Amino acid sequence: MGLWRGIVLLLAFMIIGRGEGQLVENFYSLSCPNVEYIVQQAVSTKFNETVVTIPATLRLFFHDCFVQGCDASIMIASPNNDAEKDAPDNISLAGDGFDTVVKAKQAVEQACPGKVSCADILAIAARDVVVLAGGPSFNVELGRRDGLISQASLVTGNLPGPTFNLTQLNTIFAKNNLSQNDMIALSGAHTIGFSHCSRFSDRLYSFSSSSPVDPSLNSTYAQQLEAACPQNVDPNMVFDLDPVTPQTFDNVYYQNLVAGMGLLTSDQVLYTDPTSQPTIVDFANNPGDFNGAFTAAMRKLGRVGVKTGRRYFIKTEQYKFNTSDQFGLMIL
Repeated sequence: MGLWRGIVLLLAFMIIGRGEGQLVENFYSLSCPNVEYIVQQAVSTKFNETVVTIPATLRLFFHDCFVQGCDASIMIASPNNDAEKDAPDNISLAGDGFDTVVKAKQAVEQACPGKVSCADILAIAARDVVVLAGGPSFNVELGRRDGLISQASLVTGNLPGPTFNLTQLNTIFAKNNLSQNDMIALSGAHTIGFSHCSRFSDRLYSFSSSSPVDPSLNSTYAQQLEAACPQNVDPNMVFDLDPVTPQTFDNVYYQNLVAGMGLLTSDQVLYTDPTSQPTIVDFANNPGDFNGAFTAAMRKLGRVGVKTGRRYFIKTEQYKFNTSDQFGLMIL
């Protein structure tokens, strides 16, 4: 038995070695060839239940990758409520994003038990929701392993804030090897989804001592925001990030910025800052340029801090650390 076990382990290491240190599009061609179709079906089913599936899943992917890399550590739950998902910047993540990944993982486990990481499932699902919203498709690189460390304290300072200026945005994206052009393209994900009133109310009521309303806001748009988010409203009330086509993935987000209708300070600054303004104008006028930049940036984002090869594991359940025999976890 010892000899056969050694042969099995050697073969497993040889298979794993092809994906060590890099991602490839056909990583599961032998071990789970239908994985992308399985995930797509699960995502579509969830989308038919609620349109919130789209922005929730896409935002979940961003927040995961920006903290310790794209390793699905944001999916881990802690009995002490001190995991990444419990951090103040992540508390507002919609549960439908988590549920999408959970259901996709369950479907994949039925077909290919122990083969596909949660991290790869989240990456595939992020692509699929963009397509469901009318956005561009792209090939997803695969081969990620799942992270086993998830701490709320690691989130602080690693996600862009709603009041960030261009320098702050560029700095935090550069930490993840993403350029200004990548940052502007990925900000286009705000063409879908919503934000809580608390994230932009300062632009309406306390912008500065000389002007309570941010002068970069379109005046009509500011009135709409004030009506939806009056001063005494529940701060958790929401408003569409793109009030024109809120459920369609398109370049209208950039057209809104040109018109002074960026919801967050970190949105509008992309147009008001002369350094980034030309790119905003280009994306506003040329949807093909935006789509190309977005798909390229999503592929780069998907490589951030990835864990690959035999030193890392595949969790069989999204929210739990896997305690099975380590060799069984590594076999692809």
